[in-house]
Amino acid sequence: MTATIHRLNNRAPSLEPMIQLVAGDMNLVNAAILNRMQSEIPLIPELAGHLIAGGGKRLRPMLTLASARLLGYSGTRHHRLAAAVEFIHTATLLHDDVVDGSDLRRGKRTANIIWGNPASVLVGDFLFSRSFELMVEDGSLKVLKILSNASAVIAEGEVNQLTAVRRIDTGEDRYLDIINAKTAALFAAACKIAAVVAERPDSEEAALDAYGRNLGIAFQLVDDAIDYTSDAGTMGKDAGDDFREGKMTLPVILAYARGSEVDRKFWKDAVEGRRDSDEDFAHAIGLVQASRAVDDTMARARHYGQRAIDALGVFGGGKAKDAMVEAVEFAVARAY
Repeated sequence: MTATIHRLNNRAPSLEPMIQLVAGDMNLVNAAILNRMQSEIPLIPELAGHLIAGGGKRLRPMLTLASARLLGYSGTRHHRLAAAVEFIHTATLLHDDVVDGSDLRRGKRTANIIWGNPASVLVGDFLFSRSFELMVEDGSLKVLKILSNASAVIAEGEVNQLTAVRRIDTGEDRYLDIINAKTAALFAAACKIAAVVAERPDSEEAALDAYGRNLGIAFQLVDDAIDYTSDAGTMGKDAGDDFREGKMTLPVILAYARGSEVDRKFWKDAVEGRRDSDEDFAHAIGLVQASRAVDDTMARARHYGQRAIDALGVFGGGKAKDAMVEAVEFAVARAY
């Protein structure tokens, strides 16, 4: 599976065009986020603020804003809905770090390491509740259905991933089901709700859903490839986290399928938790590279990235479309 993403220019792709496009709107989203994470219980804004201010790109709410700009929407409903999207994402991060036992998030200590698992789970629940308040206040049952369904699908994806951990028999189809749910569903919903508030036809809702979903899949494929190509400084998490947690990501699935009997024995031991030293991780990187598993994972990312760009074909040109195309290019280029 191969695909070529045709860039708009010769410079390295960046999120900067999207950041500039939505800067004014994003200030209003940030104000809504700050307002809704307040509580009389001091630990809640303290812990939530640690993650929200932790250097994330805010890609998902920016996608809501950029999609609204693409459609020429001139109202204000998308501001609070973008905040709801960010709260859903932040809540899932808090819960994920507890499940995974993570130490780093965006290069900083995770909330569960600083405040403990119970506080992280409960503040995650608080942020989920805030997101639903914002959805209800919007007043659209369709928006509520899209975002609430995405929240349920994300949880299903995380449970699916949890039950696939340390299972060497996890295949590519199940892996794609997992990332489609745990990552791509929120990307898709973040884009689609803009078409709802802008009162655009079903065809444009579907196009934005396809753009976000394919971008989300490409984004996660690159994340999983990076675990076997980059250091902690680049990733913002400990190198080899996925390896030591026994996650069957696509690079591992491909390397295992292509390996010799000895290689497959190593992967089985590693995935089941019997080979997790730094030397074992270095050996895993060698096997992944020798089998071209990372190259093929990136080829799949480019394929889904091109599908995301193609989905925007129903819309006319302009700065918003250009920024959304370059966001795809940036997502894929992060591994290089």
